[in-house]
Amino acid sequence: MRKIFRFALLLAFVFSFVGTGSAKKKVEKRSVVRIETSFGVIRVALLDDTPVHRDNFLKLAANGHYNGTLFHRVINEFMIQGGDPDSKTAKPGQLLGDGDVPYTLAPEFQLPFYYHVRGALAAAREGDDVNPEQRSSGSQFYIVTGKKFGPSDLKKVRANLEANDIQMTSEMFDDYLTYGGTPHLDGSYTVFGEVIEGMEVVDQIQKVETDANDRPLSDVVVLSMTVEQKSKDALHPKKDQKRR
Repeated sequence: MRKIFRFALLLAFVFSFVGTGSAKKKVEKRSVVRIETSFGVIRVALLDDTPVHRDNFLKLAANGHYNGTLFHRVINEFMIQGGDPDSKTAKPGQLLGDGDVPYTLAPEFQLPFYYHVRGALAAAREGDDVNPEQRSSGSQFYIVTGKKFGPSDLKKVRANLEANDIQMTSEMFDDYLTYGGTPHLDGSYTVFGEVIEGMEVVDQIQKVETDANDRPLSDVVVLSMTVEQKSKDALHPKKDQKRR
């Protein structure tokens, strides 16, 4: 993930020179979705190494499934979660999080290449007690904000992961120290994309006031999602869905 985020920083640098003749615009080759929220725009790139999740997200974004949904679960220094279709018509204070499409997705864990570093886009799911296969929700997703860890605390997290046969490489360790994230979710939830623009919007959302169920007191709305482009691989989708 460090290489990906270095690329994002380089991309921003290149964009700053567009029109000056000093550099050429770098083209994003992955699938890109624009998420317009009531707080501003977030753009995410989807991973070709998680084709089932990528193509499902593209499909739902294109057919308007997410338009009008809320970020219904927001936890500062952790993540912002959305995609519950029930949130479109939710009353103030209504408990959300159980709504979904009528299918789940097979997990596509891609450790040590993609993990829960700050800015990662991942699929929500039901807990292991009712979902031992760790299948992903068909529509609910979250964006990681997380927090930075000190070396000693991060070593404890790594030890806990390794006790469950999940390895944290030195690159992952360095990324969590530098950028922060939610490493304890690695190997349990599918990361299928990352924020490439608008992380400041995500940061604003994570700081809103919430109720006892982590729902924002004032609605944070996904006004629309737009598929800006599809990668070459996304033109030939592979399906691995199971009815709920």
